[in-house]
Amino acid sequence: MTPDLLAVTSAGSPLWYLTRGTGLVALVLLTVSVVLGVASLSRASSPAWPRFLTAGLHRFVSLFVVLVLAAHILTAELDTFAPIGWAAVVVPFRSPYRPIWLGLGTLSFDLLAALALTSLLRERIGYRAWRAVHWLAYLCWPVAVVHGLGTGTDTRLSWVLGLSVACVAAVVVAAIWRLAQGWPADASTRVVLGALGAAALMVGAAWTVKGPMHTGWARRAGTPHTLLGARPAIPSESLGNRS
Repeated sequence: MTPDLLAVTSAGSPLWYLTRGTGLVALVLLTVSVVLGVASLSRASSPAWPRFLTAGLHRFVSLFVVLVLAAHILTAELDTFAPIGWAAVVVPFRSPYRPIWLGLGTLSFDLLAALALTSLLRERIGYRAWRAVHWLAYLCWPVAVVHGLGTGTDTRLSWVLGLSVACVAAVVVAAIWRLAQGWPADASTRVVLGALGAAALMVGAAWTVKGPMHTGWARRAGTPHTLLGARPAIPSESLGNRS
C-alpha cells in the first residue's frame, strides 16, 4: 500500500460517511441548479413545462444546496480526522489540511451563500446588484468541481469519477445549447467563449489525471505528515480512501 493511501484512521466514522455523501449530493444539486439556471436564462419552455416551473425549481434547488453544504461542512468539522478549523469554514485557504483544495470549497460556499442571501433580499438591494452577484455566483460550480476532485476522499473510485464527469458533461451540454441559442449576440464572442471552455476542459482533464488520480496526491495536496503516516483501521480499497 502506498503512503498516500494510509490516511484513513477514522474510516468507520459515521461523520466521515456523511461528509463524503453530502459532498457528492451537493455537487449533483449544484449541477442541476446551474443547468436549470441556463435553461431559465434561455427562456426554455413547453406546454408541459412552463417557464415558471424552471425558475421556481432553480430557486428551490439553489437554496437546498446551501442546506446540504451546511451539513457537509458541519460533519467535516465535527469529524476529528482532519484539522480543518472553524475559521476555514468562511475564510478560504486557512485550513492546515489541504489548504488550497479545501479553500476552494470554502470559496464556493461563500459564493453560493452570497447568492442565496441576495436572492432573499432582491427587492431591497435592487435588480442590478442582485444580477451582478448572480453572475459571480456561477463561478461556484467550477470551483466546487475542482474542490471535490482535489480534496475529495473518493476521487479514484470509478463511480465517483464517473459522477463528476457526468456533472461536467451536463453543464457543458447546457452551455453549448445556450451558445447555440445566440448568446452572446456577437458570433465572434461565442467562438471565443467556446474556445476558452474547451481549453478549460482539456486543462482540467490533464490536471485530474496528473494530480488527484496520480500516486502521491495526498502528500502534494497538503495533507499533514502525521495523517499520511496513520495506518488504516479497515482496508481502504473497500471503502475509498483519504488520499
